[in-house]
Amino acid sequence: MTNAINWARFVAILLKEFRQIRRDRLTFAMMVGVPILQLILFGFAINTDPKHLPLAVVQGDQSEFSRSFIAGLENSGYFRVTRRPASEAEGNRLLERGDVQFVLVIPPDFSRRLIRGERPALLLAADATDPAAGGNALAALNSVGRQALAHDLSGALAGLAPIDLPFELRVQRRYNPEGLSRYNIVPGLIGVILTMTMVMMTALAMTRERERGTMENLLATPARPLEVMVGKITPYILIGYVQVSVILLAARLLFAVPMVGSLGLLLLALMLFMAANLAVGFTFSTFARNQLQAMQLTFFFFLPSLLLSGFMFPFRGMPGWAQAIGEALPLTHFLRVVRGILLKGNGWAEIVPNLWPIALFMLVAGIVALLRYRQTLD
Repeated sequence: MTNAINWARFVAILLKEFRQIRRDRLTFAMMVGVPILQLILFGFAINTDPKHLPLAVVQGDQSEFSRSFIAGLENSGYFRVTRRPASEAEGNRLLERGDVQFVLVIPPDFSRRLIRGERPALLLAADATDPAAGGNALAALNSVGRQALAHDLSGALAGLAPIDLPFELRVQRRYNPEGLSRYNIVPGLIGVILTMTMVMMTALAMTRERERGTMENLLATPARPLEVMVGKITPYILIGYVQVSVILLAARLLFAVPMVGSLGLLLLALMLFMAANLAVGFTFSTFARNQLQAMQLTFFFFLPSLLLSGFMFPFRGMPGWAQAIGEALPLTHFLRVVRGILLKGNGWAEIVPNLWPIALFMLVAGIVALLRYRQTLD
């Protein structure tokens, strides 16, 4: 009876596969690198309870009561005073641009009315475009208010420290008063879907030509690298606008997402964002030898973009090194642009600080793609 397996042939095939893996270094690197990347991102970078959120304080009252309340907010670990605007209007502009997460307004007569027992009102405005970012911080406000003034309300003022707060704390959840997660997720899906499709389609289109042997015909033409790159990118920009139109229609008709700002401004920002991702796909196509490698490179870029951009988890909850990586990714800035335009009604002045990093990323990726393509020509 013969053996079911010929061990000599089995060993020969086994050695052949190991040699093939050794030759395909990119695939082997992805097999090792992607699990390590996931462990690092999920283990160290993801935090669903962000602390030390930026707070702007409009302090009209300079008494010990207002100072104690501000100190109590910082001692809670959820708030960190980063700005002290001179007026409420200036604080609102900081909130619109996304420079701060909260704005606290203390009226000038706060201490006088507090001593009289009139329960003065404090206003805390919160950027609620991402309900998960400040939810725990807002939940801690009542306990902070009771503990912050416990030391000051003593002696003759002890009667002002009942179970309830001696002042009224009014919280305004701006841009998303009901805290609906779809207001945050659906606009963000525009950037996520475009990142995945734009990078992948461009990378696959170029590697497909190389696999089919049509790349040699393209290289034989007098077309310059820039002309080839622009010609390859333009059709996918049009396809991207079709995708965006479908998402915007669904956002409005199915999910009732508010669209406060200018759609024309959003479409212009979209062109820059799509061009940046298409340049990345073009660059990947110059490294990949086949479509499988192009898919692997796309996934290696898409995973950090998804996790470190603030789409799935609060951006301000991540450690500093993760935020630094996230700031280098175009999706991070585009999420701020699209949410700012649709939910806040931001204009050019508010979105420019997030447009120039996307433009810089596109320029760097485009230069790398052109240099790599010239090497292919040679």
